Amino acid sequence: MSENLPERKIRVAVVFGGRSSEHAVSCSTAASFLTAIDRDRYEVVPIGIAADGRWVTVADDPAPLRLSSQQTPAIDGSGPHVLVPTSTDDRTLLVIEADQVPRSLGEVDVVFPLLHGPFGEDGTIQGLFEMADIRYVGSGVAASAAMMDKHLMKVVLAGAGLPLGPYVVITDKEWRRDPAACMDAVGALDWPVFVKPARAGSSMGITKVKGPEGLQAAIETAREHDPKVIVEAGIVGREIECGVLEGRGAARPRTSVVGECRVLRGHEFYDFEAKYLAPADHVELTTPADVPDSVSEQIREYAALAFDAAGCEGLARVDFFYTEGGEIIVNEINTMPGFTPTSMYPRMWAATGIEYADLIDELITLAMERGMGLR
Repeated sequence: MSENLPERKIRVAVVFGGRSSEHAVSCSTAASFLTAIDRDRYEVVPIGIAADGRWVTVADDPAPLRLSSQQTPAIDGSGPHVLVPTSTDDRTLLVIEADQVPRSLGEVDVVFPLLHGPFGEDGTIQGLFEMADIRYVGSGVAASAAMMDKHLMKVVLAGAGLPLGPYVVITDKEWRRDPAACMDAVGALDWPVFVKPARAGSSMGITKVKGPEGLQAAIETAREHDPKVIVEAGIVGREIECGVLEGRGAARPRTSVVGECRVLRGHEFYDFEAKYLAPADHVELTTPADVPDSVSEQIREYAALAFDAAGCEGLARVDFFYTEGGEIIVNEINTMPGFTPTSMYPRMWAATGIEYADLIDELITLAMERGMGLR
């Protein structure tokens, strides 16, 4: 593949669905992407990953992929099976249909993986692309894997000197060996606490626990999504977010204006229902957030520092708490944030001056300009 952008339309394989509990969210992101991408510049090859891991061709139609209270989208794994390249000298996608000889879908120039959660956002699919020298949007294997794991993420960010809240990690073996000791360790944190799967997103499996009596059930709920659990001290503060976009060449990361998520009614915190299914008057998303300029500047500086410390590429959203006492605390990094036009990441960049379609274009350009192999 040429290091320069081809004169023909750039062929973009957009991959979505996946094996994680965020399958429907990924489909919803893909619906927005397919609607917005510049068809004069890009030829799109939609590829779905079914819940069982099967890669299939998908119609280039956003309608059945939209997530709403009336529709939960899912990839049908019975369609023609897609084979991805496995060597560095061929970027041709093949399709296998029942009792037929494999046919070619042609080469792709870049992959845009719109996968959320394990088996997609966590370095697994990135490793597949690296093995075949296929360019792709977003962070590489190490950053994707470390930032997907909230425990490893905190270790990396603490090492960079970023401010974090107190937490306890409960591994699968620790829980099976001595659950009482695990719960005693959590008791050292102030109540309430948030019990989370260590490697999940979209607030899947998260429970707010106000006292010891609800802790065991909350841990078991989190373990339905991930055997590794993280328990975080509840921090009273405003939820402020910042979008990060990789700089061109050797330039520093770019940061968006900051945004704020406020739950107004119907939910104890910004959970899955509040994010994707709640009526519009349940949640308020504000861009830019109404915070002092000095606070906004510090948050943007922390966001860029976190992006670099993690070794992120392409894009990330960094989430913070801003307390009444003026503290700024890093909550987490998301290397493939929600990417619908109403999601915070595109909203913050639109408020900064980069509209949704232009953001897609910039991310593809960054991926095309990035070299493969060790970086």
